Amino acid sequence: MKYDYLIIGAGLFGATFAYRAHRKGKKCLVIDKRLHTGGNLYCSNVENINVHKYGAHIFHTSDKEVWDFVNSLVEFNRYTNSPVADFNGRLFNLPFNMNTFYQMWEAKTPAEAAARIESQRLEALQRMRDDNVQEPRNLEEQALVLVGKDIYETLIKEYTEKQWGRECKDLPAFIIKRLPIRLVFDNNYFNDTYQGIPIGGYNKLIDRLLEGAEVKTGTDYFENRELWDSVADKKVFTGKIDEYFNYRFGHLEYRTVYFEEELHQCSNFQGNAVVNYISRKVPYTRIIEHKHFEYFGDRVNDIPVTVISKEYSTEWKPGMEPYYPVNDRKNNTLYQQYKELADAQEDTIFGGRLAEYKYYDMHNIIGQVLKMDI
Repeated sequence: MKYDYLIIGAGLFGATFAYRAHRKGKKCLVIDKRLHTGGNLYCSNVENINVHKYGAHIFHTSDKEVWDFVNSLVEFNRYTNSPVADFNGRLFNLPFNMNTFYQMWEAKTPAEAAARIESQRLEALQRMRDDNVQEPRNLEEQALVLVGKDIYETLIKEYTEKQWGRECKDLPAFIIKRLPIRLVFDNNYFNDTYQGIPIGGYNKLIDRLLEGAEVKTGTDYFENRELWDSVADKKVFTGKIDEYFNYRFGHLEYRTVYFEEELHQCSNFQGNAVVNYISRKVPYTRIIEHKHFEYFGDRVNDIPVTVISKEYSTEWKPGMEPYYPVNDRKNNTLYQQYKELADAQEDTIFGGRLAEYKYYDMHNIIGQVLKMDI
C-alpha cells in the first residue's frame, strides 16, 4: 500500500501532523520504535492515577487557536502549575514572587523585596566592573546580576548544577537570559492565558490526533530503512537529526533524565504535584506526585494510594532517551551542518525537539504544525 506520508515518530509533532494530513484527505502511516504512541507524553495508569512516565507535562499557551484546537479534541482540566522548592528542608514557592521573598527575607511589601534584590544586583555588577568585565561570562555571573546572591545561592546554583552536571561557572551565560521576578503573591508558574491537562491523561489527546492514520509501534525505522523509504511519497522525521544522517559530522549532545517510580500507601505524599530538591545532597532533582495533576483539593482522598516519581538528571549516552539538547555553541554549530543536509531533502520534513535540536513547549509544536502547508 502506498501512503502519502510516512511519519517516523508518534509523539506530539508526528501525531498532530497525522491529524492535519488526514483531514486533508492524505493517507498516513505512523511508525514508532517504542511500544506505545505519544512519545514523552505517554501516561500509564496505576490505581486509576495517570502517571506521566517521562516527566511532568503541563499544557500552557496564550495562543487561543492552539487552545481551542486541543480542547476540540479532548477536555482539559484547570490544573495550575505551582511548584515548590526544598532547600535543605526549607520550602520556597516558585516562581520567584512575594511568597518566595517573604519566605527568604520576611519581606512583606514589593518595595522591601525590590530593594533587597536591587542591592544585591548592584553588588554583582560592581564585582564585574572591578574585574573589567562588561558582560556576564558564565551562568553564575548572569544569574547574580539578574536576581542577586541570596536567590542565586538558595534556589538556582545547586539545582542548576545537578540538572546540567556542570558548575554554574562552567555553563554559558545565555542559558539564563532572564529570571522572572514577580512582586505579587502569585505562585502560578506560567504567565500564559490558558493552562491545564487533558482529563483522563495525554493518551486521550494522542489517540484523537492519530485517528484515521495507520499506526505501527515497536517499529524502528533504522532497522529497515530502505523498506520504509519506499512505502510513501514523503516522510516526516521526528527523531534525532544526527542519527538520520548516520552521524556524518559527529554526535550531538543531550542531557537526559530517568525516573524511580514508587507506589505509596497513603492518599497524599507531598501535597503538590512538583517539589524541586535544590540541594546537591539530594541526588534527584524533583519529586512528581501524579495524582495532583487531576485530583484537586479533597479529591486526593478519593484514591487511598499515590504514585510518585523521583527524577534524576544525567549525561546522555547512546541507548538512553535524549531529552534536552545542549544548545551551546559547539553543538549549535554541529546542528547547523546537519540542518543544511536536512534542508536539501525535498521529500522529508524534519520536525520536533530531536529533529530540530531545540527544546519546545507543547503549544509551540502544535502551533507550528497548524501553520504548515500539508
